[in-house]
Amino acid sequence: MLIISTIFAFCLSPQFRNIYGLPMHIRIIEGETALFDVNFPLTVTVRHDSDSIRVQSPGFLPTLALSRPVSLQPVKLGQSTVEFKLFGIIPFRSVQVDVLPPIRLIPGGHSIGVVLQSQGVIVVGHSPVLNMLSQYVTPAKDAGIVVGDVIISINGTPVQSDAQVAEIIDESGKNNRNVDILLKRAEGQHHVTVAPVLCTDTKRYRIGLFVRDSAAGVGTLSFYDPESKIYGALGHVITDSDTNQPIDCDQGKIVMATVSGIQQGKRGHPGEKIGVFIEEDQLLGTISKNTQFGIYGELNEKLPNEKYPELIPVASMSQVQVGPAEMLTVVDGQTIDQFNIEIQKINLQEVPESKGLVIKVVDQRLIEKTGGIVQGMSGSPIIQNGKLVGAVTHVFVHDPTSGYGCFVDWMLMESGIIPKKDHQSARKLFSFSGVFFCNIIKISCPNLS
Repeated sequence: MLIISTIFAFCLSPQFRNIYGLPMHIRIIEGETALFDVNFPLTVTVRHDSDSIRVQSPGFLPTLALSRPVSLQPVKLGQSTVEFKLFGIIPFRSVQVDVLPPIRLIPGGHSIGVVLQSQGVIVVGHSPVLNMLSQYVTPAKDAGIVVGDVIISINGTPVQSDAQVAEIIDESGKNNRNVDILLKRAEGQHHVTVAPVLCTDTKRYRIGLFVRDSAAGVGTLSFYDPESKIYGALGHVITDSDTNQPIDCDQGKIVMATVSGIQQGKRGHPGEKIGVFIEEDQLLGTISKNTQFGIYGELNEKLPNEKYPELIPVASMSQVQVGPAEMLTVVDGQTIDQFNIEIQKINLQEVPESKGLVIKVVDQRLIEKTGGIVQGMSGSPIIQNGKLVGAVTHVFVHDPTSGYGCFVDWMLMESGIIPKKDHQSARKLFSFSGVFFCNIIKISCPNLS
């Protein structure tokens, strides 16, 4: 019981959580050094068949750390496994480390207009139809079509606009035909048959739906690569305003935008940039993906950044530190400005997830102008120590000076600049602490089955 109590106390300690909270898979860019504070008698070694990483510690032994920082220094490109062992005997944590080539990008901050064409049309509401008997009916709703469904095709014809949908339904009604609708719902597809009804108000055949075929708004460019012309923006997925469902991107574009005004953020009421598209017909770039970490595509032309005219290095999440940083964004016209922020919390992540960073605006200029983080700042790049580390994604409703950011690692994976990893295996790994407890209990109670 004493041993078990000691183990429980050990595992509840902040030092244990600090090391055990390390992701099982991290990336280090060549030339970086990852530091870990170790507050236990742990040995930190590189598995003998790995040679991409070198471990250094100021302890009395090269790999033994007693309340000292341990650094992982890349030696060459490749993959290594770093092992943490308590007293050099008990396995404690294994971390797979990928050493990636240096990446340099132009940071964004530019205000952009986003126009996204959905794949099909999105059902955003039901509209009762007044039939010839002066009765209100809802044919589509009665057939099982719900808000959030995406209509892919009608009678075998792919649909791209609300006008096209209305035309096909009216034509089918005039020919006394039902409409066969192919729907996308969640990850599946379904066929639904609906009988159009002649509406006495419009004199057209309808099935009682409100649909939307596109979305538009203002956001912020996060980065772009001048060589490949690949860009990333927003830092979060674009969703339909009525259904709150992600919009499947069929085609889209970004154009230049100017900020004409600011609606200040207040506690309980997030503010927003008031943006105007400039020369909407002049294409700045295409949109090929609408993902959890923003939109991605290719630029048609280079975008100058007066604050950072040259390429800057990218830092992996293991390099991000709690402390001062800056964000780039536009709050007036098209001028990119720098504002001081503070990274207050870092959530190292094993798999791609949003909200990796908690940030706070400390620049009084920005607080006086906007109240803090407002809608339209999504995608504003976060720079720390001269390196691009992430992008602003969300604001705290109860405190507009604070919000979330995502790591640039995940954005680079979505863009294709660095390869994606299969993270499913990470979710299936056993928790070492559970195995460790079982082993201790079996030693203490050999008759336990």
